[in-house]
Amino acid sequence: MDLQLTGRTAVVLAASRGLGYATAHALASEGARVVLASRDAEAVREAAERIEAETGAETLGVAADITRSGDIEALIDAAVARFGAIDSLVTNAGGPPPGRFDDFTDADWQGAFELNLLSAVRTIRAALPHLRASDAPRVVFIASSSIHEPIDGLLLSNVFRAGLLGLAKSLAAELAGDGVLVNIVGPGRVDTERVRTLDAAQARKQGRDEAEIRAESAGRIPLGRYAEPAEFARTVTYLASPGNSYVTSQSMLVDGGMVRGL
Repeated sequence: MDLQLTGRTAVVLAASRGLGYATAHALASEGARVVLASRDAEAVREAAERIEAETGAETLGVAADITRSGDIEALIDAAVARFGAIDSLVTNAGGPPPGRFDDFTDADWQGAFELNLLSAVRTIRAALPHLRASDAPRVVFIASSSIHEPIDGLLLSNVFRAGLLGLAKSLAAELAGDGVLVNIVGPGRVDTERVRTLDAAQARKQGRDEAEIRAESAGRIPLGRYAEPAEFARTVTYLASPGNSYVTSQSMLVDGGMVRGL
């Protein structure tokens, strides 16, 4: 299938590693020009150079703290200055710290709000004039399987990923008249640094071996294994492409069948 991404420009947040990096790589592999954003200037520069070397696509790495509105505006300005347009926006952010209700202060709640929800609001606001100028504008939110089923011990993530779902569904209706397709994708257990960190934390808490924790988690997935980041990225890339011409307002899981809800 030709996803018609050649010559298109995509902006991907939190893209120096993990699901963001895998998504940026997949978009570039399909011919898109990709702008990667990350707080770590060296890491995002190296990630952009690596993707460009491996795919031949044009890339740009931009240091941006997505909890700062000024950094977000500078990111969008840099993307347009370099490539002249934005056709696809993939919002993404690292997960907030794990814990239960009694573990968190007001500062923790505020930090998670700014990282996981307000960053998406601000980035869409900054990118929207450029998306409206595209003939195939697409927005994809990277969230979590918690958009369909809360995850024990990840209260902050559960709350603000649900907020992303509300935002995505609302924007899909509001922006349909402009041709902007908006979807949200939740990963299940994907073999990323974030998931490995959560597995290690659970192992320490229970006084068990991390490999045992991972085996138990994999056993609860019908496909019997964690996903590779590239498997998740392929779904996001389709939704972020002109090849997707009619799918909008959908909340999709890439979880190997882990979440059993209807």
